[in-house]
Amino acid sequence: MARFVYKAKKGINDISEGYIEADNEYIALSKLSQMEMYPLKIEKEDTNPGAERRFLISGRIGTKDMAVFTRQFSDLLGSGLTLINALGILGDQTDNKALRSVLGDVISKVKDGVSLSEAFAGHPKVFSGFFVSMISSGEVGGVLEDVLKRLSDHYEKEDDVKSKVQSAMAYPCLVLAIGVATVFVLLSFIIPRLTAIFDEFGQALPLPTRIMINVSGFFAQFWWVILCVLLMAAFLFARAIATRQGKFRFDRLLLSVPLLGEFMKKTELSRLTKSLAILLDNGVPILRSIEVISATSTNEVLRREFDSIGKNIKDGSSFSSAIKDNAYFPAFIKNMISVGEEGGNLEGSLRRIGDSYEHDADRTVKIMTSLIEPLMILGMGAVVAFIVVAMLLPIFQLNLLVK
Repeated sequence: MARFVYKAKKGINDISEGYIEADNEYIALSKLSQMEMYPLKIEKEDTNPGAERRFLISGRIGTKDMAVFTRQFSDLLGSGLTLINALGILGDQTDNKALRSVLGDVISKVKDGVSLSEAFAGHPKVFSGFFVSMISSGEVGGVLEDVLKRLSDHYEKEDDVKSKVQSAMAYPCLVLAIGVATVFVLLSFIIPRLTAIFDEFGQALPLPTRIMINVSGFFAQFWWVILCVLLMAAFLFARAIATRQGKFRFDRLLLSVPLLGEFMKKTELSRLTKSLAILLDNGVPILRSIEVISATSTNEVLRREFDSIGKNIKDGSSFSSAIKDNAYFPAFIKNMISVGEEGGNLEGSLRRIGDSYEHDADRTVKIMTSLIEPLMILGMGAVVAFIVVAMLLPIFQLNLLVK
């Protein structure tokens, strides 16, 4: 026997929702009629709640996909298409299987009378609270097309920041990978062969050479132990940061790292303040806006700080008063928010804060790149040079003895 989810009307203003068991949909409708209920919606219960998770794994929806989706959605609505038709076209033309599956469900819910924002809210793994709140404000204010354009600009800027970071880190990661591969080849193949030759010398080897031979021997004999330790460490680390307390400690540690912590803080504050400005500009109340950006924050430390600010605002404090004694927010942010509140242009102040920190983050990336690249080259070069010198020293020593 199947289980059906229903929404039915009983009386003039009495609408109820619940579950009913029946062999098929027709019998379920009959049972509702016998209960003197007029069915508004009935569908078979989803017995596979993990489906959304699976298709998200098979096809990820990133900021670039969201930027394209919101831009095209806005253009289609601007051309006069209805919501259903616009969503249908977007679902048909997208190459992202995950987004296509989600849009199919959204269309089905909108056809059943659910609002667009509520339909999107049914897929929290795809559409964030920020996105849903923006869509809701656009529906209420009748400016959905403009809201979608703003969302597209927002996602395009986020994707641009990610691309800059990835481009900046690509070369250092390549250097690190080549260096590690070189050391692995030397320790696993070159040094063991040279060790057999050195044994034939019948003389004491220099200290650097003995160190390298011992390291190579340990690596060759206990490589599986090293691998197990690394895998176990990775597993424990993943388990630790999967909890909020573990994520909080890790984020706090990262924020304390010179340059890297500064970059992470400025990048996240830039994103959050711009998001907050967009929400406020579209009529979302300040308390709800704070709750939304807190939920979308990727940094657990800043998320907790915004939660604290939200509680203070809920208790009656103004935004500037709530943030005044917060140690994680620089004086620049506090002063800008205070000026914005006094001048009645808080949204403008938040946008300027976001722009300022975005430029600062760009400069920090350039500084980090200019420092990391030569340091990594020098570090890996020093390791390889030590190995090479350690292997050549016995040969030089033998030549001196022969002479």
